[in-house]
Amino acid sequence: MRKKLVVLSGAGMSQESGLKTFRDMGGLWESYDVTEVATPEAWERDPALVLRFYNERRKQLLQAEPNAGHRAIAELENHFDVEVVTQNVDNLHEQAGSTKVLHLHGELMKARSTIDPFLVYELDHWALDIGDRCEKGSQLRPHIVWFGEPVPNIPKAIGIVESADILVVIGTSLAVYPAASLVNYVRRGTPIFVVDPGKPEVFQKNVTYIVEKAGKGVEQLKAELKKYM
Repeated sequence: MRKKLVVLSGAGMSQESGLKTFRDMGGLWESYDVTEVATPEAWERDPALVLRFYNERRKQLLQAEPNAGHRAIAELENHFDVEVVTQNVDNLHEQAGSTKVLHLHGELMKARSTIDPFLVYELDHWALDIGDRCEKGSQLRPHIVWFGEPVPNIPKAIGIVESADILVVIGTSLAVYPAASLVNYVRRGTPIFVVDPGKPEVFQKNVTYIVEKAGKGVEQLKAELKKYM
């Protein structure tokens, strides 16, 4: 029986594909504080501005491709039962071939109804505009968990982490909660591998640090994982 390998991925995973993180933007977008275009309050105040911000993110994503790190994680499915829990809103894990991906903070290439959160639509283009409505007649919004909103997939993510035989953390500073707390749910004695040039602290035993960016680091990770195959 194949071991369950759970990957927690963050912004550093997609950075090498050319996707800008909020940190890359210096916290600003066209002189706006990014938290001011990624909150429910911002949506109430100026939905057109919020849509424009995410349209630009979507346009950027449609020009990006999975990097070596994404592809290596997908290839691990040949040897492990792999589940990815990502803080990223892009779909690069899926593009690379990963088949089980849980998005904690929403998905950029989806939109949802503003009156029925269960009405979610796939987008095949970058533009989402004022006047784009769901089948019930309400404006569509980005299918994103904004600052100040609950993270509905956290309970499911906790269950996934609790079932891990091996935990891998890639490209996240482990500073954003509640996602950062997931490491605390791993079973005692579970081997943990952290791939990140910043070497975020994990207050657990059995931690192996690979102080590299995602692409190069995941290649080293694959060598480390051979003993569990």
